[in-house]
Amino acid sequence: MQEIILDQIIRELAQYSKKIDANRIHKLAKMCKKSKRIFIAGAGRSGFAARGFANRLMQLGLTTYFVGEPTTPSISKDDLLVIGSGSGNTDSLIANALKSKKQGALLATLTIYPDSKIGKISDLIINIPGETPKNESIDMSTAISLQPMGSLFEQLSWLTYDATIMDLMVLTNETSATMFKRHANLE
Repeated sequence: MQEIILDQIIRELAQYSKKIDANRIHKLAKMCKKSKRIFIAGAGRSGFAARGFANRLMQLGLTTYFVGEPTTPSISKDDLLVIGSGSGNTDSLIANALKSKKQGALLATLTIYPDSKIGKISDLIINIPGETPKNESIDMSTAISLQPMGSLFEQLSWLTYDATIMDLMVLTNETSATMFKRHANLE
């Protein structure tokens, strides 16, 4: 009997999630807690995962913005920018990373390629296993995925963001019940 594709995906996520450094997730949680404001950026499907992270940060009571929204203010010294980018070389995200560093903000990056342009200037890198057709570097992919394009990276990013939220829940003494009080009521 042929194995269900969903089971294959879940096995792949379990295999590669073990390669993500839990200490770096904890460092990201501490950076988020310490920062005055948290700015989140990502493009495409990586951006969708990043938006989910921004949403949970808001539900924790932290001040967070998704870069590119009309209500996003300017970044400054006591802030943190978190970028999710498989390739680490997306032009618009590089520009945001450089601008944030120029303003004195901290920069954390979730990426497949730590030696990418964004990775090289980051204060914290969480290396996510994956592959992407956007890889322009000489670095090899860090995973072989049965899924198309960057799906593995995007899914592992989402899980890494959720692990960071769970860590932050402990650091901020929040629960699902206290977070739900901040859940959107205009939907």
